[in-house]
Amino acid sequence: MWRDSGAPTDSFYAVRPECADVPKTKFKIKAGKTLSARRWQAAFSPEGHLDIGSVLGRIQRGGVHPSIRGEVWEFLLGCFEPKSTFDEREQLRQKRRVQYARWKEECKEMDSHVGSGRIITAPIITEDGEPIQDPLVLLEANPDQVNSNDSVSSSNETRENWESFGGHVQLDRLVIDWKLTLHQIGLDVLRTDRTLEFYENKENLSKLWDILAVYAWIDKDVGYCQGMSDLCSPMIVLLDDEADAFWCFERLMRRLRGNFRCTEKSVGVENQLQSLASITQVLDPKLHQHLETLGGGDYLFAFRMFMVLFRRELSFGDSLYLWEMMWALEYDPDIYYMYEDPGIITEKNEGSKGKVKSTRQLGKYERENMKNGAKSSDAPLPISVFLVASVLKDKSAKLMTEARGLDDVVKILNDISGTLDAKKACIGAMKLHKKYLKKAKKP
Repeated sequence: MWRDSGAPTDSFYAVRPECADVPKTKFKIKAGKTLSARRWQAAFSPEGHLDIGSVLGRIQRGGVHPSIRGEVWEFLLGCFEPKSTFDEREQLRQKRRVQYARWKEECKEMDSHVGSGRIITAPIITEDGEPIQDPLVLLEANPDQVNSNDSVSSSNETRENWESFGGHVQLDRLVIDWKLTLHQIGLDVLRTDRTLEFYENKENLSKLWDILAVYAWIDKDVGYCQGMSDLCSPMIVLLDDEADAFWCFERLMRRLRGNFRCTEKSVGVENQLQSLASITQVLDPKLHQHLETLGGGDYLFAFRMFMVLFRRELSFGDSLYLWEMMWALEYDPDIYYMYEDPGIITEKNEGSKGKVKSTRQLGKYERENMKNGAKSSDAPLPISVFLVASVLKDKSAKLMTEARGLDDVVKILNDISGTLDAKKACIGAMKLHKKYLKKAKKP
């Protein structure tokens, strides 16, 4: 029995005293339900093989104890395969740390602010690649050292970086596009989870900025988009090593990068919005018709929930609780192969791919998909679609009676911020998923 059993997650993710209006976390650590450090360690064989099936149910029911959350997430997100050994994982971890260091050094050569502890908060070059004089650069890691010479030194560094790429010869377009995102990353980093005491440490802010800057360079198809800082921030909080946090974020982005990819024909998250519309039309046709009548048939009012996975609707602690329940419910041992690979990582352990899977190794959501005839080649709808559907169902009566326009729809859905119950939302999503699969099978 833990001494902190029954404690809220807020006691692990302290909020700054002046932020009194921040929603309190509802998630409580419960002995016998929440995955404990003791239960987690007991799930490993002497060689390090993880019996993932023995912990999935515990996570689905009660989340993960904050003291082990980072290492559990690395498995849930597919950084490591359960059947790997302690030695294999350590070798892979070291290999990834070296790779991240190389990419970071590559970015540092293009712009010396990377890895310096400073965060760019204003454009440093023009659209044509010309350096901007005296860009506003925030010296985050050492705020006491800020003085009148900072803008001058920043300008000189920008010019030196520019000249190292050929002086007046135009920079490569990819480099220009990357440099143009750096100040936007900085502005978003300064707004991300600033209610947490964790980010009073300026080194943590610069760590978040560095990871996002490196990712924007590595994944050139997506680059950086607003919302990514909200997805990356928990990784910084949970994992001490910057490289480990990067790889955890990279794995999460494999699942979600399609949301951020935009083409001339479509917005990335559009597929999920269309799926949400289809699900609502099947499960609550009257609500769907009402939303269409109001001009909301594209379901764009749900855009934010998909992009940042309910970070705005939940406290920090509850959003972590929701995420790990989702990932446990969706878990598939082939998670390493399931999601679109942006070409960031090349090593593949083919050992488990293609083998017949035990349903015990699957999350409850995936078991339902398998039971209802979903083929391994199918790309099942993410549980997040049913989570949003469950929110709409919960607010259906209010939307039907009070929404007279799209502004009303947005206001009603915004009112759930701080009141949404992560556990109930997951239970509701599972019920809707089961109901939808049954209805979808009928001719």
